[in-house]
Amino acid sequence: MDSEKSSPVEQLNVLGQPLELCSCKPLTGWFRDGFCRSDVLDLGQHTVCCVVTDPFLTYSKAQGNDLTTPALDFGFPGLREGDQWCLCAPRWKQSYDDGMAPMVRLEATEIGALTVIGIDILMKYAYKEN
Repeated sequence: MDSEKSSPVEQLNVLGQPLELCSCKPLTGWFRDGFCRSDVLDLGQHTVCCVVTDPFLTYSKAQGNDLTTPALDFGFPGLREGDQWCLCAPRWKQSYDDGMAPMVRLEATEIGALTVIGIDILMKYAYKEN
């Protein structure tokens, strides 16, 4: 079944369970439906649900990906520390390699992220809710 037409509950997370919602405030995801799921048109592979931090946002901006500045024409309010966001798997891996990776919500990270990032690495960055 084409992933664009399949519902998020039919997709799996990196733990092999049904994919959970990442965020609706701010609204995230390749499909802007709150889920970190992808299809063949998503060259960035927006599959990692991360909890952003100020150091990560500063790092991302320095890499040319400004996630803090609002783009209201596109309905993007800009991210702040603590927001959850679907990040491109290669971008998350780059931030990991540079020692700047944010924590990851494994339950909301699509299984496709494992083609870029090993599960052992993701487990070390698993976000634990209070």
